[in-house]
Amino acid sequence: MVSQITRGIKISVNTSFEGTYFKNYKIHFAFSYEIIIENHSKDSVQLNSRHWEIFDSLNNIEVVDGEGVIGKKPVLKPGEFHTYNSGCLLSSPHGAMRGFFNMINFTTAKDFKVIVPTFRLSAPYALN
Repeated sequence: MVSQITRGIKISVNTSFEGTYFKNYKIHFAFSYEIIIENHSKDSVQLNSRHWEIFDSLNNIEVVDGEGVIGKKPVLKPGEFHTYNSGCLLSSPHGAMRGFFNMINFTTAKDFKVIVPTFRLSAPYALN
């Protein structure tokens, strides 16, 4: 698990290799990840959007931007947390993801970015 705190918001990430399959005559490596967002600040906040950079060991880079996470824009009061699961496909057995969440602080009405630490995606059978 990797974790990072930005402005009182703690992001933790767990990853898992889900297997391989063929799509469009190419092998793909499937990974899942669990994101835990904890509000350790004294203010209520809302997650509005996300930005991801997904890398694989073949130098492929995919950028994903979108509203909320899995169709939700969670509001977190002080001491609350939100957990969600998602996944990605890579063209190689190794890669990484990093990104950030755009959030709003309801007390100050200001937007801010919360960094998601870089997390590795690795198929366990490919490691020696």
